[in-house]
Amino acid sequence: MDILVIGSGGREHAIIWALAKSPNAHRIYCAPGNAGIGQIAECVPIAVNEFEKLADFAAERQVGLVMVGPDDPLAEGIVDVFEARQIPVYGPRQNAAIIEGSKTFMKDLLHKYNIPTAAYAKFDMYEAALAYLQQQPIPVVIKADGLAAGKGVTVARSMDEAIDALQAIMQDKVFGEAGSRVIIEEFMEGQEMSILAFVDGETVRAMPAAQDHKPVYDNDEGPNTGGMGTYSPLPHIDEAIIDEALETIVIPTAKAMVAEGRPFRGVLFAGLMITPDGKPKTVEFNARFGDPETQVVLPRLKTDLLDIFLASVNGTLAELEIEWSDEAAVCVILASGGYPASYPKGLPIHGLDAVDSSKALVFHAGTGTSATGELVTNGGRVLGVVGLGADIASARVAAYEQAEKITFEGKHQRSDIAAKALVSQ
Repeated sequence: MDILVIGSGGREHAIIWALAKSPNAHRIYCAPGNAGIGQIAECVPIAVNEFEKLADFAAERQVGLVMVGPDDPLAEGIVDVFEARQIPVYGPRQNAAIIEGSKTFMKDLLHKYNIPTAAYAKFDMYEAALAYLQQQPIPVVIKADGLAAGKGVTVARSMDEAIDALQAIMQDKVFGEAGSRVIIEEFMEGQEMSILAFVDGETVRAMPAAQDHKPVYDNDEGPNTGGMGTYSPLPHIDEAIIDEALETIVIPTAKAMVAEGRPFRGVLFAGLMITPDGKPKTVEFNARFGDPETQVVLPRLKTDLLDIFLASVNGTLAELEIEWSDEAAVCVILASGGYPASYPKGLPIHGLDAVDSSKALVFHAGTGTSATGELVTNGGRVLGVVGLGADIASARVAAYEQAEKITFEGKHQRSDIAAKALVSQ
């Protein structure tokens, strides 16, 4: 069948790379795609928020499946548009995507169903939020309620920083309407962990756990980004803790959404914290594949990804066995200088042809093509280099060795991706 993937980042490149391995995948389209995606799929110049144009394209080309990558169109109801036109689509409806679209909804849901998460308070008035904030211990977490491209969360380590973050969100409106409400949350110490799961109602099929690195600099310093690197599996985290996270958080959340009349179908992403007592708690939920978690999880998938998507759409996910390899994967993000603040675009990228494809995969995130056909930077996170190996140590060496071959002006990367996992090997 022909397939349409919506999105333009490293996540979508990894999804298309996995789908292209399916014997049942024929032509793959991506709207709008990027320069790397264009090497394995046909890019279509339609923006992710042009729902009717996307649906018209899918209908005209008679695609057998539409897969939605990014968060914004899901929160805005793109799946409902395709379903209304009887076009098969993989992803949650708008009433289920709210689990990511509103942190207030998510926190209230967890509270109602006794699912472990940090203590919190919610506000839609700046003065009340400020008064509450000034009574809280430091560090404290400030979150914009709505979607903010992964940048709406501040872990404030001083009261001045906390007040500045609150003011930026609620008064300066740096995230627009996404900041009309805020969550002020207890700070949780511990190890972060991401569990993505294929979900169809109460059926949950978990993917291997991964760990993201959000801050832009080594040692988790500097402002948060969309993610500077990931790795999977997590050898330093006991399998019993991962199982407990599934049993106490992910599965109960899927059941809670069904109970609320908002059954979730798609990829449910649990961002978790393992507290010092070894108990997992919920940091956040996303309603789609994570980026860059997808880039380390899908290379470990042995089952046909298209079969998984179709089983979910057809309501047969419970009957499907999903297999994963024991191989390790480490993703190092190559970012533009200045990211996550302002950064230049259009800088030539060199060295991709020198990468050894037997040791690493390269997924394009923010890339484009110049007027002369040259590959250039076109985003904050430019490329994800995914090293593969028998264990984290060897996968990490492969990722960094191959990443060194790629150059562009101002290139920035963290040097400590997956370092936390090495102590256990």
